[in-house]
Amino acid sequence: MTASSLYPELEPLRQQLESEVLKKQLSVIPQLANAGDPGLEILMSFLQENRDQDPKPAIGSAYIALFQIKTPEILDFLKAYFPHGVVSLQSDREIDYQPLQDLLIQQDFQQGDRLTLEKLCELAGEQAMNRQWLYFSEVDRFPKTDLQTINALWLAYSEGKFGFSVQRELWLAQGKNFNKLWDKIGWKKENNWTRYPNGFIWDLSAPRGHLPLSNQLRGVQPFASLLNHPAWVK
Repeated sequence: MTASSLYPELEPLRQQLESEVLKKQLSVIPQLANAGDPGLEILMSFLQENRDQDPKPAIGSAYIALFQIKTPEILDFLKAYFPHGVVSLQSDREIDYQPLQDLLIQQDFQQGDRLTLEKLCELAGEQAMNRQWLYFSEVDRFPKTDLQTINALWLAYSEGKFGFSVQRELWLAQGKNFNKLWDKIGWKKENNWTRYPNGFIWDLSAPRGHLPLSNQLRGVQPFASLLNHPAWVK
């Protein structure tokens, strides 16, 4: 017998969670997290049922809601079924993305952004790691797998608001006009570049596509290479 059958008042929330309409899913996750054990059971069942699926934003948000509760029962559940988080960390260069996953689970987007740049430089090689920025030609050679892993982490733990694929979607919607994109994602305002780090917004109140800060990659060319990368072409 499920929690929602024992507590029929929760059945509408469970149905919204299963609806696959992200806005509905995100609206009910905090309600279920605050509904006591029955609500938590619904969230745990939702995660278990989607263990083998791509880590969509609702899955990441449900995981974060449970992670933040930190009762022994919840922590045991997460350790048993999702010991490292909801995103499978694939890399063609044997790069460890677990520290990035940990930061984004904790919603530490500022440190996650810094680590993202470090991981991109690590992908590019020793010279990029030493200089701490990228040439566009290095971005062109990034493995699809690694970029998709980094992007999946940002998407899963940001309610679908952040990530390279979101930035690409917005860029295409602006007709590939970077000047329009900068304003759209909050990297520029009234023709002035947003100052790093205090000018940026390090939480989910930020505009879609605000993070990660690929404008820190030195110029438009590396960012253009990132948005044009084959990793985003299905």
